[in-house]
Amino acid sequence: MTRKLISSGSEFEKKIGYSRAVVDGDFVFVSGTTGFDYAAGTISDDPAEQTRQTLKNIEAALKEAGATLADIVRANYIITNADDWPSIYPVLGETFGDIRPASTAIIAGLVDPRMKVEIEVTARKNK
Repeated sequence: MTRKLISSGSEFEKKIGYSRAVVDGDFVFVSGTTGFDYAAGTISDDPAEQTRQTLKNIEAALKEAGATLADIVRANYIITNADDWPSIYPVLGETFGDIRPASTAIIAGLVDPRMKVEIEVTARKNK
């Protein structure tokens, strides 16, 4: 089996040494992804909007890998402030309510203070 590396085009991927996603067989491993709008170079202050953009960024990586959001089997949610959770989880429910991947929510600091949410997923492509 061959690995396929997927890039978002971020300069940090090469500098830090990671890929937006890695395809290995039927599995797609998507790195921790945040709510930056890469085209505009912006990030919203609103945690719900950051979550929506994060999911769009994940969906784009999965599409390039030949997968969809429905293929996600594992999701890790990292948020910086527990008080933001009530505005974040309904957005997650809109996307994952029927998919229902195994998941974990963690409160932790992120590398950029503008980031309020980071999501990492694993998907298994349906044949």
